[in-house]
Amino acid sequence: MFNVLADVNWLSVLLAAIVSFIVAGVYFAVIVAKPYVVALGRQDVPAPASSPLTNFGPLVCVAVTTVTSAVLIEALDVTGLGDAVAFGLIVGIGYLTAMTFQIAINPNFPRPLFYGALNAPFFIVTSVLSALLIVAMR
Repeated sequence: MFNVLADVNWLSVLLAAIVSFIVAGVYFAVIVAKPYVVALGRQDVPAPASSPLTNFGPLVCVAVTTVTSAVLIEALDVTGLGDAVAFGLIVGIGYLTAMTFQIAINPNFPRPLFYGALNAPFFIVTSVLSALLIVAMR
């Protein structure tokens, strides 16, 4: 069932990862930049210095989740765009959003529910977009 790596359209994976990375930049640096700082409790602290890890780490993470989705899409034989949306919602809500809340619910996050609520739309939207791109390019 999971012997599908040869069937994955790697161009679609690359495109979906790049699109997700761009959406992340716009979403977190522009749309929710100020509330995100509040959710982290860092509104009175200077922004941390940029580093290769903070700049490219998210791209690697997005690439891993995109590859995982592509493998599952192939293994599950998701072919229709409606099914791609359903798949993206299941992964975006059921795995990515749930994990974000799970990570945030600890003493190091002063506003865990706010943090989760700010991150959830990004994960849901990019999961659906990635699934649509991967299925459309199968």
